[in-house]
Amino acid sequence: MKIQDFMITDVISVQEDIKIKDLLKTLVEHKIGGVPVVDENARLIGMISDGDVIRYLQPDGRTIYDAFSMVFITEKEGLRNKIETSIEHHSSEIVKKNVYAVHPDDEIEEALSLLSRYHFKKIPVVDASNKVVGVVSRGDIIRSVYNKVIAETDD
Repeated sequence: MKIQDFMITDVISVQEDIKIKDLLKTLVEHKIGGVPVVDENARLIGMISDGDVIRYLQPDGRTIYDAFSMVFITEKEGLRNKIETSIEHHSSEIVKKNVYAVHPDDEIEEALSLLSRYHFKKIPVVDASNKVVGVVSRGDIIRSVYNKVIAETDD
């Protein structure tokens, strides 16, 4: 089975300069857990997952610095304060640029290998010019395996 046979081609993507609040709006409105980050020509720059956003919005804890016996303590930052100060920042602060991608003519095993090895939820599908043409999620593979393998053998 080829990736092009089950990838999602209606891709929701964002550009690197999108504000965090607009990124959150995109994730919520489309009920998705991550997006490819693309340049103005739809070429892949990186990925942002809901986990990346959660880690970014995590308030800083209380930290103690000992600078040559002068102790500095920063108090724990509240969630509301962290969100209020972070939502106007750009997604470039959290985008993961070390991204694996697959191609439409790759076999399903390639996506399966990347998803299982790196615990990804979603992988971008790119063409020869690195333009995002689709995404593959764990759910897509589960549905494909069921529909193309299990359901056909149950008949």
